[in-house]
Amino acid sequence: MPALKLTGLLLLLPLALAVSCSKPPPAPATSPAKHEHHPPHGGTPVVLGEEVYHLEIVRVASEGKLQAYVLDGELENFVRSAATSFQVDAIVDGQPQVLRFDAVANPATGETVGDTSLFEARAGWVKSTKTFDGILKSLTIRGTTFTDVEFNFPLGNDKD
Repeated sequence: MPALKLTGLLLLLPLALAVSCSKPPPAPATSPAKHEHHPPHGGTPVVLGEEVYHLEIVRVASEGKLQAYVLDGELENFVRSAATSFQVDAIVDGQPQVLRFDAVANPATGETVGDTSLFEARAGWVKSTKTFDGILKSLTIRGTTFTDVEFNFPLGNDKD
């Protein structure tokens, strides 16, 4: 009889080890991770296309200036454009306004008008206006033209 008990214990030992060593299944994800971008200058991200590129619009209120940086789809790297200017049609307090963003040269980076990632527009109303709706009329970046891109400043247009 003791041999039978010993045999039974030996048969149960691998089963007990397998049960005690097994890991619980991973917990199911509650929701998919949110895809986020963080503008490097703390500005407003404007998505171009299917996140092919972004504009980051930064307000410099004291100068009545808006800067627009052309960045890659992840808002990490500057992307140069051959454009010399582009237009944004804005609605400010119900009134239409036109912003002309001109290319800015930067000798420190070697960027020139016609090969730059920075554009600037100036308007007196920018000093006091913190929010507006805009439509980027047309901008070509590396052979791809983006037209009639709607956005809100300072919210942007990223739906994620």
